[in-house]
Amino acid sequence: MNVNIQTVHFDADDKLVEYVTRKIEKLNTFHDSILKVDLYLKLDNVVHTIKDKVVEIRVHVPKHDFFAKDSTKSFEESFDNAMESIVSQIKRKKEKAAA
Repeated sequence: MNVNIQTVHFDADDKLVEYVTRKIEKLNTFHDSILKVDLYLKLDNVVHTIKDKVVEIRVHVPKHDFFAKDSTKSFEESFDNAMESIVSQIKRKKEKAAA
């Protein structure tokens, strides 16, 4: 599985990169043929100087892509929400394929 992490408008610290990498590795337990994971971490200027932390996750598997996006005040929370969505998408797809 190839993991591509991109940051937009800032440099991620090592703790954040380690956190998301560790969680992404667990995706293999839900789908065994993941080809690539693209993860985008962005700072979004909304109102005045308040910046929302936006996380986009795109998971590539043969013949299908899963995508989730979330934004909150912290990258960890945004990432966890988007990751939850990806996992439920993968589970739904597997259930449909099994049926």
